[in-house]
Amino acid sequence: MLKFVSPTRRSNTAVTNTNDFPRSHVIGRMMNVIELRGLQKHYGTFRAVDGLDLTVRQGDVYGFLGPNGAGKSTTIRMMMSLIRPTGGSISVFGQSLREHRESILRRIGAIVERPDFYNYLSAFKNLELVGRLSGADVSRANIMRVLGMVSLDERATSKVKTYSHGMKQRLGIAQALLHEPDLIVLDEPTTGLDPQGMKDMRDLILALSADHKKTILLSSHILPEVELTANRMVIINKGKAVVEGSVNDLLNAGKMKVTIETERGEDVRAALTSTPWLGRISGVTEHAVILQLEKAEIAAVIQHLSSASVTINSVVPVRSLEDYFLSLTSEAV
Repeated sequence: MLKFVSPTRRSNTAVTNTNDFPRSHVIGRMMNVIELRGLQKHYGTFRAVDGLDLTVRQGDVYGFLGPNGAGKSTTIRMMMSLIRPTGGSISVFGQSLREHRESILRRIGAIVERPDFYNYLSAFKNLELVGRLSGADVSRANIMRVLGMVSLDERATSKVKTYSHGMKQRLGIAQALLHEPDLIVLDEPTTGLDPQGMKDMRDLILALSADHKKTILLSSHILPEVELTANRMVIINKGKAVVEGSVNDLLNAGKMKVTIETERGEDVRAALTSTPWLGRISGVTEHAVILQLEKAEIAAVIQHLSSASVTINSVVPVRSLEDYFLSLTSEAV
């Protein structure tokens, strides 16, 4: 369901009781894993986060999108209790982060910045060391389990200095998985990766969601990756939520780019001269016309062109997350 968000909106829904939110996933019942309500972070007169509301449901791969400086990293730092909010509330697993910080953080795995390791140690030893410091299970079985989840088990004894950037990113996720978290927070996990590394990361995120039943908050500026990975998302700008909803609903909202291929592009323009669609033309080539149309208008345009005896070879509608993202963030106040 598409939901446009006002920065002054507040939820009247009661917070889920922690007794109704066990560690295991509840079949057939949708839980809110994260609820931010009116979240604020001010630095003097600058409002980095300004009344942000969002809801991440159990099982979501939730895309957290916004241009540079929109407040994404600041929000994540507040959710991880690295900085204190100026105002508003953060609820995770149905509990107030302020009141239940330790118990909540034990159930979260996160990569907030680029993961750092001891390059002269093996991947196994790095996880063992970090696990001992954090109190996680550092048995060989558990370490090899998480290395297997990120497809690094065959390189467990290799020194980290021999790892590629993408392998180090996956090792960072293995580190976040050591204590079997229910929620995984990833801040720009594909930064600096080549196309194969991005695909590997995308496949890993999808596997963590589908096979291991993890809820994932994915902050990224690489829009096609979010489009291929997330099922729900929020777009924020200047510290405020602009729109929140399912990725499919958002991509089907508003205008899309429609390329009509024909024998002569000018025939299409001529046939649309006396219609409201003439002003929707954004490009004309020898054999094609590009229009900006609502999804519901496409059939009517095709019918009109057919009745005008225009030969249509193909119709290609395209709606990308990047187009939608830019349309919202360029217009948002």
